[in-house]
Amino acid sequence: MSTPTNLSEQHRQTQREKPLVNAITNNVTVNQVANIILHWGGLPVMSDDIRELDEMVSISGACLLNMGTVSETGEEAMIRAGEAARQNDVPLVIDPVGAGATETRTRIATRLADDLPVSILNGNRGEIAAIAGKEANVQGVESVGDHPEIAETAMACARQIDAIVVASGATDIVASSQTTYEITAGDELMSTVVGTGCMLGGTLAAFAGGSDDYLSAALAGTLAFGLAGEAAVDEYGTVHGPGSYEPAFRDAAANFSPDKIDSHSNRITPILQE
Repeated sequence: MSTPTNLSEQHRQTQREKPLVNAITNNVTVNQVANIILHWGGLPVMSDDIRELDEMVSISGACLLNMGTVSETGEEAMIRAGEAARQNDVPLVIDPVGAGATETRTRIATRLADDLPVSILNGNRGEIAAIAGKEANVQGVESVGDHPEIAETAMACARQIDAIVVASGATDIVASSQTTYEITAGDELMSTVVGTGCMLGGTLAAFAGGSDDYLSAALAGTLAFGLAGEAAVDEYGTVHGPGSYEPAFRDAAANFSPDKIDSHSNRITPILQE
């Protein structure tokens, strides 16, 4: 098993192309998601109006659907945006927030994953287990429990929906239908800030918007996100806790050098292949 090479090019492509990323996202984290897309080199727009979604998605480089604050009208807007992504060959990133926590969220997440042309599915370990039809330990929008078979589960999910799957946690899992990788990067303070999972989704959409290789985009984006999380503490002043960590993390992402991705590629380990 080997890891794709020259992953830094994924970030450089986003910086060069500056893809417009239309994000329908959690209303708790709209500002965070918009800013992280901008910091990686994309151009965020947060349209969820069904009257313009067809047109907005058609001119976008990527589309992000995050079901953090689910509603009946929001569900239909996400379906409309996803269909526009299909018609215009726009990469689609889905974040099934809270799948496994309630019947409604699980149903909507499954509908999005099964009915839309997903490029990258991004969720915590419990959410990915729920989409794959496995036992999921989710409270609200947080994954609890160990999910020890997450590598196998993520690969099964990737096959099921024909997409790249990212399962975030203490270490991150990135799976295709054939290979699963583990990424070791990040800082424990990332889990103390509401919205980092949503920001990872924005990161993946920005990277996918500059690429047609979604596995490489997911590996590069996930690694860069974790490395920025570390740099926030190591390179951007004194961090006392969540309040000072979040702006330091944003600075780290905004000033991130693509070269860091290749120089830390040893953080990506292939762990399963079929």
